[in-house]
Amino acid sequence: MQVPRSKIGRTSRNQGARRHLRRTLTVALFSGMAALATAAPASAGTYPDRPVTLVVPFPAGAATDILARMMAQKLSIRWHQPVIVENRAGATGSIAAGYVARAPADGYTLLVATSSSHTMGPYMIKTKTWDPVASFAPITILTWAPNVLEVNPSIPAKTVPELIKLLKEHPGKYTFASSGLGSSIQLAGELFKKMAHVQMMHVPYKGAAPALADLLGGQVDMMFDTVAQSLPSIKAGKVRALAVTTKQRSSALPNIPTMAEAGLPGYDMSAWIGLLAPAGTPAKVITRIGDDARELLSEPEVKQRLSELGMEAAPTQAAEFGAIIKKELVQYGELMRGAGIEPQ
Repeated sequence: MQVPRSKIGRTSRNQGARRHLRRTLTVALFSGMAALATAAPASAGTYPDRPVTLVVPFPAGAATDILARMMAQKLSIRWHQPVIVENRAGATGSIAAGYVARAPADGYTLLVATSSSHTMGPYMIKTKTWDPVASFAPITILTWAPNVLEVNPSIPAKTVPELIKLLKEHPGKYTFASSGLGSSIQLAGELFKKMAHVQMMHVPYKGAAPALADLLGGQVDMMFDTVAQSLPSIKAGKVRALAVTTKQRSSALPNIPTMAEAGLPGYDMSAWIGLLAPAGTPAKVITRIGDDARELLSEPEVKQRLSELGMEAAPTQAAEFGAIIKKELVQYGELMRGAGIEPQ
C-alpha cells in the first residue's frame, strides 16, 4: 500500500520535532544541574568535592611546612581529594595571609598560620592588607611548638638560675640570637629579659637555621630556638638545653625543666601552628575541617611523629582558637612596645 507523500512529510516533521524537544529538555536538565552544582555553597555533606590548598607562610622544609604536608597527606586520604601544600613565604607571613584573606570563602584555600606569623607578625608590617581577626575564620590549633633556652657549651651556666646570675654580673655582655625581629624566638628572649631583670644583646638573623649555626659556632651565646630544630644538636651535645618555654615539659625533652620549674614562675611562651579559613566560610565547612583535623591529631601515629618533631598535638575548638588569637595580639603588642620593636 502506498502512503501519500503529504502524510510522510507530516510524520517526518513530527518525529523531528519530538527529537528536537528531547534534545532541548536534555540540555536544559544538564544545564540546570550544572548551575545548581556551581551555585550551591559548600556544605558539610558535599565538602570537599575538589582539591583543597593549604597555604604555608614559610619555605619548604620548615617545621610548619613539614606539619602541613603530613596533615595534607592524611586529609587527602580521608577526603578522597588532593590536598595541596603551597608555600608563599615572605613579609613575616603577610604574603600568605593576604593571599588567603582574598581567596573565596568556600573552604578550598586554607592558611596554615603560626603565632609568629599571625599574632606577632602584624606588628612588624606598616601597611597591612589583612586583619588577623576580621579577615579569617579560626578552625583549630594543630600543635603547640615549644621553644627551648639553649646556650653554647662554652657558657659556664648549667641552669637557669646560674645563667641569670651570670647575666646580672655582666649586663649587656652576652648575646642571644633569633630568627628575626618580632619573631617568636626573639619575644621568648624579651620575655625572659623582662621577668629575670637581665640585659642581653639581641642578634637577629634571616631565619632560625643561620642563627643556630652561629650558636653552634660560638658567634652568639644563647638562643630560644624551637625544639623541632634544635633537638638533634641538643642530643649530640653541641648545645646545652636549660629550659623549655611552655607550661608543660616537652615530650621530646622530658628531662629538661620548664622555665617556671627552673625559677621563673609564670613564664609561658608557646608557639602554635593552626588552620584558618577566609572570613565568611560557611560554619558547616569550618566544623567539617576542624572535626577531621582534630580526629587525625588523636591518632597514635600522628602523635608520635609530632613528638619526634618536638611538637605537641593541640586540637582546639574554633571559638577557643579565636580567643587565643585575640589574647595574644594584646600580649605580644605590649611586649613589643616595651622592647622597642617597631615595623621595618
